[in-house]
Amino acid sequence: MKKITFITALSFIIGLSACNNSNKTTLASHTDQADSLQAYVADRLPIYEKVKLTTDLNQLSACERKMLPLLIQAAQIMDELFWKQTYPQRDSLLNVLKDEKTKEFIKINYGPWDRLNGDKPFVASIGPKPEGSGFYPANMTKEELAKSDVKDKQGLYSVIRRNASGKLESIPYHVLYKTELEKASDLLKQAAALSDEPQLKKYLTLRAEALITDDYTASDYAWMDMTNNGLDIIIGPIENYEDALFNARAAYESYVLVKDKEWSKRLKKYVSMLPELQRGLPVDAAYKKETPGTDSQLAAFDVIYYAGHCNSGGKTIAVNLPNDEEIQQKKGTRRSQLKNAMRAKFDKIMVPIAKELIDKDQEQYVKFDAFFADVMFHEVAHGLGIKNTITSKGYVREALQEQFSWLEEGKADILGLYMVTSLLKKGELQGDIKDYYTTFMAGILRSVRFGAGEAHGKANMLAFNFFNKKGAFLRNPNGTYKVDYEKFASAMNDLSKLILTLQGNGDKAAVEKVQKEMALIHPQLKSDLDRLGKKGIPVDVVFEQGVDVLGIKN
Repeated sequence: MKKITFITALSFIIGLSACNNSNKTTLASHTDQADSLQAYVADRLPIYEKVKLTTDLNQLSACERKMLPLLIQAAQIMDELFWKQTYPQRDSLLNVLKDEKTKEFIKINYGPWDRLNGDKPFVASIGPKPEGSGFYPANMTKEELAKSDVKDKQGLYSVIRRNASGKLESIPYHVLYKTELEKASDLLKQAAALSDEPQLKKYLTLRAEALITDDYTASDYAWMDMTNNGLDIIIGPIENYEDALFNARAAYESYVLVKDKEWSKRLKKYVSMLPELQRGLPVDAAYKKETPGTDSQLAAFDVIYYAGHCNSGGKTIAVNLPNDEEIQQKKGTRRSQLKNAMRAKFDKIMVPIAKELIDKDQEQYVKFDAFFADVMFHEVAHGLGIKNTITSKGYVREALQEQFSWLEEGKADILGLYMVTSLLKKGELQGDIKDYYTTFMAGILRSVRFGAGEAHGKANMLAFNFFNKKGAFLRNPNGTYKVDYEKFASAMNDLSKLILTLQGNGDKAAVEKVQKEMALIHPQLKSDLDRLGKKGIPVDVVFEQGVDVLGIKN
């Protein structure tokens, strides 16, 4: 046995003391971090204003009112599936947390990352959000997937997993989520059986089948054929923003909608004008050769339930679907304006922002009708421009991969404004151009608050910085913004040309360069946006929704 000398023993005691002190320091550090994160959550939670999602149910038939609970139950299943895709550890995390505000913030963000602040983690010991969310193994690289023998490397309706031997494999959604999807499918079939509207009955029946087969084409066409329905449900794996690794895999979501038939009638005429507007785009002829579909529909709805991806972080107030480029070229798309959600954002966010950040002489031009039009034509403008690259790189979406979504949102923003400008000149739209441009400016200031982790946030950062560079607005000494209407129109055309050219070329590296240089918030703008937070102006909304809010029996 080795003898322990006095010096050795002393060294051991000193080392033990140091180890204990280190543990105490580490524990204190963790405690400080947890306290700091709780303070962060307490500060961030009020950025969401609570809004009740309701509508006048008297406009629905007796059959439609019976269908509503079934549609909401199906939507709730999409919510559970989205949790599995984005943060399957939800329950285990919520069970160990004691801070109720942190739990609430996790539910709003569908995970422990702040979606409106660049996906910043707000729970201790949680690392950065995986770029591939839950669609890929956490330790998988792009290169590993590229070299594998997986057939649908960028499949829309599958996940990538490792098998028992560690090899990558693809699992279709309808296999992985079989139990949940069969329940949702059955609920849609029950709703279809209750429906007395043939088009809606057909759509619900086909969508029920699509959920359990991952073949959505027939139901997408049936959805586009619906014109007489009072109810609607958008349901399934739809948008691929959540897949930040490849922008490939779709996330589950659902909207339950009640059509506003009077508003919808007002919107019909604009779709027929798309080919003419396409020809007038401010870009070289090669980038506007495609002819947009004119079977598209414009419709206004009250949304009564959000679920899954569309309910995470910032809430969508207009929807342009389907995303399938082939269907878009054959049938166009349906642009659904979510009027009650839009009105809530305007009243609770846009108006207070205008009072704080828009020049006092121009504040009068921030109007709901202009906001509604800007949002509506944003969705219509998704149908303008270019779907196929002119450089033989296939669809723009495929060529730009994870850079596609934010640039496409930027395109829709700016071409929507181009449409407003063109229609005003033709006398097809009423109002003053000052209303639309000033409201658009206020809209930029609203949307940049969504942050760099969100496609719409990046798009609006690009617009702000581009317009600023072109002198389209100036910042007054008191920190308010004043629009130069003539330069605003010129900058609109220049930005339209830039984005359409980037898309048509399919040059991913060039888009990445633009994002790094232009899609960011500079210190002065951040300081101005911080003023909004200090004034208690919300960034977005969170919903009180469901059968109880609507006052119907489940």
